[in-house]
Amino acid sequence: MELHTQKSTERFSKLRNLILGLQHVLAMYSGGILVPLLIGAALQFNAQQMAYLISADIFMTAVGTLFQLKGTRYTGIAMPVVIGSAVQTVSPLINIGSTLGIGAMYGATIAAGIFVFLISGLFSRLRAFFPPVVTGSLITVIGFTLIPVGFQNWGGGDLEAKSFGSLTNLSIGLVTIVIILLFNLFAKGFAKSIAILLGIVLGTIFAGLLGEVSLQPVADASWFHMPTPFFLATPTFHWSAMITMMIVALTSMMESTGVYFALADLTGRKLTNEDMAKGYRAEGLAVILSGIFNTFPYSTFSQNVGVVRLSGVKKRTPIYYAVLILLLIGLLPKFGALATIIPSSVLGGAMIILFGTIGVQGITILKQVNFNLERNLMIAGISIGSAIGVTVYPQIFQHLPELVKLVIQNSVVVTSILAVLLNIVLPGREKEVM
Repeated sequence: MELHTQKSTERFSKLRNLILGLQHVLAMYSGGILVPLLIGAALQFNAQQMAYLISADIFMTAVGTLFQLKGTRYTGIAMPVVIGSAVQTVSPLINIGSTLGIGAMYGATIAAGIFVFLISGLFSRLRAFFPPVVTGSLITVIGFTLIPVGFQNWGGGDLEAKSFGSLTNLSIGLVTIVIILLFNLFAKGFAKSIAILLGIVLGTIFAGLLGEVSLQPVADASWFHMPTPFFLATPTFHWSAMITMMIVALTSMMESTGVYFALADLTGRKLTNEDMAKGYRAEGLAVILSGIFNTFPYSTFSQNVGVVRLSGVKKRTPIYYAVLILLLIGLLPKFGALATIIPSSVLGGAMIILFGTIGVQGITILKQVNFNLERNLMIAGISIGSAIGVTVYPQIFQHLPELVKLVIQNSVVVTSILAVLLNIVLPGREKEVM
């Protein structure tokens, strides 16, 4: 009897972790496929190329996430992180692909991955420049500056569409938000931990009842597709493209730094320089593989921090199940197509809650900071305020050189640079009590 009970408990535990893993997958899936969709469309990839691009991208996302989960002597942050295609790479990769060819994109990506791997140890030593006033500001910006993305999806995703902001889209997003809130506030145990997943699933069902869900993408998708090295193009190497992508890689490392600190705060872990270096190296390896398999550069996804916070499950086990799901999606496009039927308005509702909770987590870190010190007030105020300004009006820098724009039009990078710089130059740092 005891043996039977033990087996039943083990089965339930596996099912629970599988469902928690699925929640992580759905939270990142839209952002995960956004980059290949945008770049593929801009470079006029055909249907076969797009199908490969998305499948391979999801598969390599799983591989890269596994690098991060499984700590080794040299790689892996060993926290519940999920990686995916970095959205800041879209514009530079389109420019490289349209001017120097597709091969140049992948050559520059491989070079950027090698660059990240090699400088990981040096970059990790900069953690001394990330006290709570800096990390709190950075995490606040990561969350709140993504809120407009959630609202855009809530309205339907396409700003130019006539249906954008329609009552149908607004009602679908609102129902999703309400469902997530109800489960989060009133459910107990496991049901509460998968509130995001339940909101997405039930929101999609509601959208289906309104005729907003089509199963055609599932019918059109193939059954099996294996990622193949250099399937789309053989890498070519151009200094201008490589330097551009190395700069972009630095912005991704800054963003990942904020995510690492956010997860460390959630899980109660004290990160060392070597922990940080191993996290960066894992991302570097993932970026190298993305170039070899003709996908796009990866970075740690901030939206999954919101899932960890809302679910309350801080272990890595669900992420291993998420990796398994992503591997299957990457190999079996029909499974991947299932996630694509989720309406943008449903994802938008979930994103608003996810990104909002990340922003609030940044505020909780800032609660540790002594704001009676004027320097701390200036650091947080200027860095967060500038990031919000750049998010709303990035075109203010439109007349600057392309490489400069690449850096300062990214709100996370602006916060990192300003917060770190102000923390260094403003007097009183030695007397600060953290």
